[in-house]
Amino acid sequence: MNQTLAKKRWLYLIPVAFITYSLAYLDRANYGFGAAAGLAEDLNITAGTSSLLGSLFFLGYFFFQVPGAAFAEKKSAKLLIFWSLILWGLLATATGMVTDIKALFVIRFTLGVVESAVMPSMLVLLSNWFTKAERSRANTFLILGNPATVLWMSIVSGYLVESVGWRWMFIIEGLPAVIWAFIWWKIVNDKPREAKWLTDQEKNELEKQLAKEQEGIKPVKNYGEAFRSKPVMLLSAQYFLWSIGVYGFVMWLPSIIQAAPNMNIVKTGWLSSVPYILAVVLMLVASYFSDKTMNRKAFVWPFLLVGAVAFYASYAIGTEHFWISFILLVIAGGAMYAPYGPFFAIIPEILPRNVAGGAMALINSMGALGSFLGAYVVGYLNGATGGFGASYIFMAGSLFISAILTIWAVKAGKKESRQSPKVVASA
Repeated sequence: MNQTLAKKRWLYLIPVAFITYSLAYLDRANYGFGAAAGLAEDLNITAGTSSLLGSLFFLGYFFFQVPGAAFAEKKSAKLLIFWSLILWGLLATATGMVTDIKALFVIRFTLGVVESAVMPSMLVLLSNWFTKAERSRANTFLILGNPATVLWMSIVSGYLVESVGWRWMFIIEGLPAVIWAFIWWKIVNDKPREAKWLTDQEKNELEKQLAKEQEGIKPVKNYGEAFRSKPVMLLSAQYFLWSIGVYGFVMWLPSIIQAAPNMNIVKTGWLSSVPYILAVVLMLVASYFSDKTMNRKAFVWPFLLVGAVAFYASYAIGTEHFWISFILLVIAGGAMYAPYGPFFAIIPEILPRNVAGGAMALINSMGALGSFLGAYVVGYLNGATGGFGASYIFMAGSLFISAILTIWAVKAGKKESRQSPKVVASA
């Protein structure tokens, strides 16, 4: 495939995918800042209820992953994400207008439902445009919208809360998604053959390469058969446990930092951004070498193990040594994010295109369930124990088991590959 084609795809699609996922992540993750900045106090929300509200998003997210992926595969990822952008922007803005906790429950759950389509639809879209040797990097540039958003959101949200209050923070940060929906619609195409900015030769070369890759993968009839495969079940369990650590961390890091002596909301914002700087660097490095070596597992489980050890070490050192404990949290945060690109490149390499999107959606939905549990249990443990030690151990244990399951899942995939020699075994 010629370099001109590769360059065009990266320039046209990756910035748009990154911004879209970034806006989605902004409107789900800023709840942690709102809660730390007065939302809970103004609406008379208890610590337990605040944990439930923070995690309720992921319950809605859990239920609608697979239907969203099915629509994206069979009809149009472009159309689904267009309407999702508009709806989640309006819901995020509505969060700043609530005066009743019941309305907040509905908004958080519905926001999860609307955003549930984004991740699997984006992964389906990128698999239509990028080859096996590029997929880890393409996935990483998409998912970079996650830590990169938390990085700048932590700073911007801190200043917005201080300047205009938590209500206007939600309103201001929700509106860009609505505007971006129309830019998305103008630029993006579901398939290469629909793109006006490619020549006929470029379209043919790309689609021929993607079709050739599918020839080496064992056929799978339907979602049911794919979902019952051992690698998919193990990767679902792995991502469930991994997400406990990630979203327990994302949702409650501002509160953990805010509890330190002589801390204010602006300082909290700056310090909360630090782990995501490391996350961006490690994600780019891991995806580059994963594509270069075509070895996926070597860039997944070691990072999760490092995250588990860093969490436990931060707990062992304790809050009396805040800065050492904070550095370890930075390492844990960076290590948890690093494997995303390689991880989501595994499934399209072991399952055919007709079911790969659904399998990724199932895995992502289990991640949403883990996120729900992580955000809720971490908040509950913090409130019940009056400290953060118990939640550190909970997140460390989840990441440790996740690392073990990664090795097991890839071994299961290789075993199936030996039974069907043409299936890709390099995950």
